[in-house]
Amino acid sequence: MSKLLIVGTVAFDAIETPFGQTDKILGGAATFIGLAASQFKVESAIVSVVGGDFPKDYLRLLSDREIDISGIEVIESGKTFFWSGRYHNDMNTRDTLSTELNVLAKFDPKVPVAYKNAEILMLGNLHPKIQKQVLDQMEVKPKLTILDTMNFWMEHSLDELHLILKEVDVITINDEEARQLTHEYSLVVAARKIHEMGPRYVVIKKGEHGALLFHDENVFFAPALPLEEVFDPTGAGDTFAGGFAGFLAKTSDLTFENIKNAVIYGSTMASFCVEKFGAERMLNLTGDQVYKRLQQFKNLTQFEIELS
Repeated sequence: MSKLLIVGTVAFDAIETPFGQTDKILGGAATFIGLAASQFKVESAIVSVVGGDFPKDYLRLLSDREIDISGIEVIESGKTFFWSGRYHNDMNTRDTLSTELNVLAKFDPKVPVAYKNAEILMLGNLHPKIQKQVLDQMEVKPKLTILDTMNFWMEHSLDELHLILKEVDVITINDEEARQLTHEYSLVVAARKIHEMGPRYVVIKKGEHGALLFHDENVFFAPALPLEEVFDPTGAGDTFAGGFAGFLAKTSDLTFENIKNAVIYGSTMASFCVEKFGAERMLNLTGDQVYKRLQQFKNLTQFEIELS
């Protein structure tokens, strides 16, 4: 088993979907990543920042799941990062209604001493400069560094993003972002170009259409499980990353075959996240439920065929 260090936002979200809306609720990339990874009972820690308005009960929700929160700085005089968005009827597109950086604007990440030798580093969606600051604090080069990013950083911090990409092993982005980063429509060509930027593994998330894993000339596809109800896609990509990183931390097996398994676990975790608003579903998830859904994934993709 490997230690897992998670960097990202711990935040408030307010969400509108065709199925309803919420006031401020628990959100943030690191929150979803941490909750998903906690299903694997690994040693994990979160590096983030919140304001004095962030409920202590929310922090306890994380620590109760054996997540080390000593790297979450609390600035009592500040306000927590807040994002608000409205999803369209197709649930794949959304409008950002409000983004308030608050304490995140001057975030100076500090890695807990006990995690400066973490074998797995998950750099959640943040400014590439902050991601680099965390990587530079590691006393030992992680065996696997995973980076998540988004189109905002491609538009506003592309040079810094290219610098951090040279130092990571895995990138997880969606199909739209892969095309934007490479100016290529074909995801196969886009993945090849991203390989040349640094990452050995490229994971391209396609929402309800699954995820693609690229490594050298190898390609693996994991479908998304067909669901009867999708209430809120917020955090699904981060939950995927948490399942992906958590499984690899648990198994300490970084072969291509096992990374394929990690993609399946990531897709499984993401399928739960969308069933309720915010982090609610992940907070009530059980090991038995995960096992049953993994069996559903296996049944969905397993087949026999005679090749002549």
